[in-house]
This record gives sequence, C-alpha cells and structure tokens, in this order.
Amino acid sequence: MLDSLRTKQPIVHCITNHVVSNFLANGLLALGASPIMGEAHEEVEELASLADALSLNIGTLDKQSLQSMLLAGKTANSKGIPVVLDPVGAGATSFRLAATHQLLDDVDITVLRCNVGELAAIAGVEWQAKGVDAGEGNVNVVELAKQTALKYQFIVAVTGETDVVTDGEKTVEIPYGSPLMSSVTGMGCLLSSVVASFLAVSPANDLVAVSRALHYYAICGERAAQLLKGPGTFQFAFLDELAKPDNLNAGERIRVEDGVLWK
Repeated sequence: MLDSLRTKQPIVHCITNHVVSNFLANGLLALGASPIMGEAHEEVEELASLADALSLNIGTLDKQSLQSMLLAGKTANSKGIPVVLDPVGAGATSFRLAATHQLLDDVDITVLRCNVGELAAIAGVEWQAKGVDAGEGNVNVVELAKQTALKYQFIVAVTGETDVVTDGEKTVEIPYGSPLMSSVTGMGCLLSSVVASFLAVSPANDLVAVSRALHYYAICGERAAQLLKGPGTFQFAFLDELAKPDNLNAGERIRVEDGVLWK
C-alpha cells in the first residue's frame, strides 16, 4: 500500500487549520503524497474535482471555511473520492459542534478521525474536554466508536494511548506511538491527511487502509522518539521517518477482535 502511494502520489485536497498548514503539507510530501491547500469559495469545487482524496479540518473554523468544506465535500462525493473529517475541538464551542454535525449531515464522510473528547462531543456523551485537546472522562472508547460508526455508516479512527479503528463491526486496536506525538501541534491534523492519502490508493478496503495509516504513523512516532527527546527536534525526525520505506515491514503486530489482521 505504501509502495502504491509513493508510485501514484495521490493528490490530497486539504482544507485545514492555519496553525498547521505548513507542517501538514511537508508531512504529506515526506509520505509521498501531493498536497493541495486551498479553501477559497471560488476554487474549492475545482480543487476537489482534481483531487484523489479530501481532508477537512475545523481547527480554525469560521463561516467561510465551513462553507468551503461543504462545497468541497459535496464535490468529492459526486466524484466518489474519500473524505476524512477531523473535528478539532468539536466539544470546545457550540459553533464547532454545530458545524461538525452539519458536515456529518450534508457530506458523505468516509472516516471520522478524532480524539476521544471529540468523539464524545459528537456522540453527546458527558466528557470534560480541555480546549481542543482530548481532556478526560469515563467512557468505553471502543464501544462508543463502534456505536458512532454504525450510526453514521463510516469508519471511526480514535487516537490515544491505544488507537482504535472501527467500522462498527470489526475493530482494530493499535498500541503504538509516543507521548512526544502529543507535544507537537498538528500531529493529529497531519494524521487525518495521511489517512486520506492511504484511502486514495486503497479503494477496495477502507478499514485496512485506515488501520495501516494509523499503524504506520504510530511506528514513525515511536522511532522518531527513540532518536530524540525534545518536541522541537522530534517533528523533524518524524518527517524523516515518514519518508522511510520500511516502517510497515518491521514485524509489529496490531490487535483485532477476531485475530491478527496482519503482521
């Protein structure tokens, strides 16, 4: 799948937040994908029509960017390309939560890529969010992810100490990564676009594509953390790891409900 991604170099249209645009674009380039960053009303439909996948991120949301996401999302749906939604801080404000539900209602989302706080907000479950960070609370993450996936008929990918990917029927758990990943702004945002990149080259099995994307990303994080101990240099080491050819061939295993999905 990674070889296919780097051969095809899929175009990923990203409507993302202004804090992370540069890091996100560089991360996709390191991975082997081809990012397009554009959100003007006048061009989002045209950009989405050129793309192989669409990544939407509400991190610095306003009315104009929301309208652009809706336009791009509907164009992506008409073209049949995957759409990944990253509902950054969905529970932080009523505006963000309403916008997230509007996107879920009006656009056929392929993958919801979120943290547990954002998932809880979307599902209407009590949770103490911390701004745009996950926060804390008491919830069965796997069951909540499965319920949300079944409700909306898409894949839910929840990142945390152990990542969870589910379509509501089959669930994959990925126990890799590094605490340093949460100390760099944009790591989750980039992951959502990495997921879009993997989906673009694996239309036959979305669950496997998303699981592979999170697995690869987590292993890159682990390896970068082994090299460096601070967040400043970690992000550069992480980009280097994204560009390496062998991070999915290291023998790491992931958990799945009915056995090992792959080795």
